[in-house]
Amino acid sequence: MSLSVDIHKLFGGFSLDIAFESDDGVLGLLGASGSGKSMTLKSIAGIVKPDRGRIILDDITLFDSERNINLPPQQRKVGYLFQNYALFPNMTVRQNILCGLRGEKRGANGKGMRAKDMRAQELDEIIAMMQLNGLEKRRPAQLSGGQQQRVALARILAGNPSLLMLDEPFNALDSYLRSHLQLRMKILLKQFGKSTLMVTHDRTEAYRMCDRIALTDAGKVIALKNPKALFSDPGSRQAALLTGCKNVADARKTGDFEIEAPEWGVRLSTAQPVGENLCAVGVRAHYYNPEITDNFFPVCFTDQTEEPFEHIYQFRYKNQSPESPDIWWRVPKSGAQILLPAGLGVDPANVMPLYR
Repeated sequence: MSLSVDIHKLFGGFSLDIAFESDDGVLGLLGASGSGKSMTLKSIAGIVKPDRGRIILDDITLFDSERNINLPPQQRKVGYLFQNYALFPNMTVRQNILCGLRGEKRGANGKGMRAKDMRAQELDEIIAMMQLNGLEKRRPAQLSGGQQQRVALARILAGNPSLLMLDEPFNALDSYLRSHLQLRMKILLKQFGKSTLMVTHDRTEAYRMCDRIALTDAGKVIALKNPKALFSDPGSRQAALLTGCKNVADARKTGDFEIEAPEWGVRLSTAQPVGENLCAVGVRAHYYNPEITDNFFPVCFTDQTEEPFEHIYQFRYKNQSPESPDIWWRVPKSGAQILLPAGLGVDPANVMPLYR
């Protein structure tokens, strides 16, 4: 399965100018609210018409402004799970899922026939797969949020879509249920076996659920990598911030493997070559370590915050600019009292050069 998207849409004062390609597996669209993620899904589904561009799914053109092609939503074979699940409130679980099943089947003789037995078998299989047994006669208001989500997904999968799109599928759930359903959903998506797009603003969710992540900002894809590569080397200042890097500073190249951060008052060695268009440097808060001798400098601690499983220490380098913000150091809780060190180092492999 393959999806190719290259579209432009001017919507009020917002410009969507997004392009990416996706094969089998889960591609996450990760970005802040208002970055164009949901509008991208609606454009693919045929709910929103782009001003120009192309959308091609499995060699079938869904939209092409130059060729005047714009297939209606019902012909696109796209399954779209909305944030609110969009279940029919007056229908039972069984009836909601049946809406996704196609009424016409073709038998071995090639003749069209009404295959109620086949529909019933498919329905039973989907109900079992989504663990909805015993809930068939309930209505959406009688279901938990997680159960509603599974019914909505079952209805979509019943239509055998070529592409599955999930718009913030865990946004309305509490943290415990969210983690539980993420693991369940990951198994279901593997069973689905086709392309999936998942919109999220949650970095941990994207890292956990997706095979690749397209980072969106101001209507554009600014990075597209597998999760590990994206978080270890985001590439740009904005990508570093969107992936949760707390420590980012202006920087300049001072050597093939050296960066100077004037506001921090330090020079840092890198493991990767430094490009000429360097504009900043990033170090994730959990990368600092008092036992690392590389990039080791004296520090002065300024504040401390306790979280359920971590301590966050804020510090400043000895020659740090007074106008620059404190630097973060995250330390997992171990039960033992931490003696704050006189200095901290960071492995050159964990110094991230950032570019324009």
